[in-house]
Order: sequence, then structure tokens, then C-alpha cells
Amino acid sequence: MAEADEAPDTEEVEGAEGEAPTKKKLSGKTLVLFIIAPALLLILGGGGAYMFLFSGGDKAGEDGHAEVEHHEEELLDPSTLVFYELPEMLVNLNTSGDGNSYLKLKVAIELESEDDIAVIEPLLPRVVDRFQIYLRELRISELSGSAGMFQLKQELLRRINLAVPVTVRDVLFTEMLIQ
Repeated sequence: MAEADEAPDTEEVEGAEGEAPTKKKLSGKTLVLFIIAPALLLILGGGGAYMFLFSGGDKAGEDGHAEVEHHEEELLDPSTLVFYELPEMLVNLNTSGDGNSYLKLKVAIELESEDDIAVIEPLLPRVVDRFQIYLRELRISELSGSAGMFQLKQELLRRINLAVPVTVRDVLFTEMLIQ
């Protein structure tokens, strides 16, 4: 019986000394952290780099300069462009304090043809009304920076295209004063 007790002790010692090492099983956290995550990052990074370099992500020509894409709007003949100046608007902006803030705005719109002017002129009260309603709810903080100006431009373009039966291509600010 003493011999049976000694046999397991010698096997453990031999395994501990490295003659017959036992393999450890990796835990789930270790497996994910050190094997799967780096492999996944390597695959995704390599795929992204391949897409950028070889699928037209960089539109550089042979000389290394980027090619300019021309859109339909840029190819329009300047002699065919039609602009119509809307009446000047002065609105009281929405303020949370006691002070008053005003917005003075002059807008020109870009139309597709001169015939569209005859369609828009009788509908100007509707256009001005929709602009006034929107502008009176604006705060000064919403008009600050280029993002605020872009948002205002997009909203005015959307509102005028809903108010008139012709297509307005663009809204252009000719004067804007906040006081």
C-alpha cells in the first residue's frame, strides 16, 4: 500500500520537472484577448488597406495628383444659369432671455430656366411665409459656424421646393446679418 501512495507522487514530480509536461487549456478570456482579437484586427485592417489602395479610394493619377470629378452642376454653362433675388427678410430670432435678436437675410435662388420666374413670382407670399415661420424659431447658437449656415441653407431649400411647383436648384445667401 505504501508503494501505491508513492507512484502518484513520482508522476506529479516528473510532470512538474518538465519531462512529460501537461498542456494547459486556455481560458475564454485569454483566447479572445490574445488570439482572436488581434487576428480579427489584422484581417480587417488589411482588408481596409486593400480597399483604399487598390479599389479607387485614392483617385490619384500617374503623376500623383488627385483627379477632379466633375458633377453635372459644375458642367452647366454660366450663360444658362438663372438667379432670382427674393425680398429682404428681417425676423426676430427666438431668444430665451429678455434681449431681442434679429436676423436680416437676403437670399437668391437658382432656377432651371427663366420661365420658372413667372411661376414663382405669384407664389412669393407663400415662400416668404414658410421662410419666416422657420426663421423665427431659430436661435443664435443654431446659426453659428459653417455647419449652422449649411443647415439653414438646406432647410430653406427644402421649404421653397415644397412651396413652389418648379425645382429650385440652390439657395444662395447674398446678405446675412445677426444683431
